[in-house]
Amino acid sequence: MITPRPWLPTPLLSILLLVVWLLMVRSVAFGHILLGGALAVAIPLVTHRFWDAQPHVKKPRLLLRFVLRVLGDIIVANVQVAWLIINPWRRLRPHFVEYPLMLENRFTITLLANTISLTPGTVSANLRLDGKSLLIHALDVEDDEALIATIRERYERPLKEIYEC
Repeated sequence: MITPRPWLPTPLLSILLLVVWLLMVRSVAFGHILLGGALAVAIPLVTHRFWDAQPHVKKPRLLLRFVLRVLGDIIVANVQVAWLIINPWRRLRPHFVEYPLMLENRFTITLLANTISLTPGTVSANLRLDGKSLLIHALDVEDDEALIATIRERYERPLKEIYEC
């Protein structure tokens, strides 16, 4: 038996697309709502077959705590980077660090890499083809092992618990 394909595969994405469309055109005229709604339904329908399957969130409370932690870390890192920049007598120690991954799922590795890049002062530069390590550039590194331990405890372990355990 053939299963019918849903006409709205990702309703939250469709709502988000409609809201973003209305914000971009800065109007809630009927024509814009109609066109935005049509795009919000058509885009997920056309592109859905190209998406990887998204892993199921196993611990939603931990995900909320993770998001709040990342937001807090972004604020703190912004202040730290600003201090490094306006502090003329401070010598920066930029460095590339090879970060060994515990994560195995492509989606969670992508989340980790994006989280690292969202935090000012660090950026994910490269993922090895075998998916076993991530190359990270940090603006000011005193100790490679300390940076690895911080990323592992603050970001990688929670992501593993949320999505892979």
